[in-house]
Amino acid sequence: MKALYFDGEKAVYREDALMPLCEEGQSLIKILLADICSTDREILKGYRPDFRGIMGHEFVGQVVESPEPELVGKIVVGELNQGCGKCIYCRTGREKHCLNRRVIGMSKDGCFAEYMALATHLIHVVPDGLSPEQAIFTEPLAAALEITKQVHIDPALNAAVIGDGRLAFMIAQVLALTGIDLTVIGKHPEKLRMFEPFAKTALLSDYREGDVYRPLTADECFEYAAEATGQESGIHLALNIVRKMGTIILKSTYAGSAHLDMSLIPVNEITIVGSRCGPFEPALKLLKERKVRFPDVELYDLKDFEKAFSSGAFKAGFRF
Repeated sequence: MKALYFDGEKAVYREDALMPLCEEGQSLIKILLADICSTDREILKGYRPDFRGIMGHEFVGQVVESPEPELVGKIVVGELNQGCGKCIYCRTGREKHCLNRRVIGMSKDGCFAEYMALATHLIHVVPDGLSPEQAIFTEPLAAALEITKQVHIDPALNAAVIGDGRLAFMIAQVLALTGIDLTVIGKHPEKLRMFEPFAKTALLSDYREGDVYRPLTADECFEYAAEATGQESGIHLALNIVRKMGTIILKSTYAGSAHLDMSLIPVNEITIVGSRCGPFEPALKLLKERKVRFPDVELYDLKDFEKAFSSGAFKAGFRF
């Protein structure tokens, strides 16, 4: 079958990949659409140095074999973390933190292929009326929704999203649904215009004086700051704009070391929350009800993966 394989250094298009064999409790899924995530790009930079296999974890597919017959033929999306099912994390609803978990596209074969095997309990049926082209946003939207599980968002206060890319767009739409006073801070005026229907916008330069961040009054600062740049600079800005006793949500997967003034955290009693994968069913519901909306995905043939990875579109991926 056709697949995009990571060989430890680079992505390689193949047409001789073996069909996946389902283990006990797994279903076989024919991939219809698959999207490129920032994490996929980080893998190419060395984020998962031990991984060798088929890339990708954002997909829409059709179940062709399953231990649950009612799933066969259904259009589905799926979560990416398969735990052992026995450890303290799996037993307490934290499967995504299982020390022995297998992650599609990162430690086991993923969805940049014609077929993929996935643990059946990680599968979610796409509701009628939701197109595959919109359902493809389920996984990243679920990740944005995880913020509202982890942090009590007081809608009477204010929040900032740092970044103007895809992840920031997801997070901002989720936070906007709470009714909070929301500001998105980014580098690109053309990207920030996408946020204007539901948020205030500001340029990063508004917070700088030369090479340093300018001092802010308490009224200029934010109770919540969600970092979604994937850059060390985003973390520094978050520390500069969050109020004392405020909350920073680290949402992007930044594969590097950051040099921070750690004294700011205890002195200002700042809470820092790491946040990653989230709930799929609420994400599917929001997508079906069109309470969040995203631009069309730019789709390519798998063999044109280099064009897809270098695309400047809001979201790029593959159609099978």
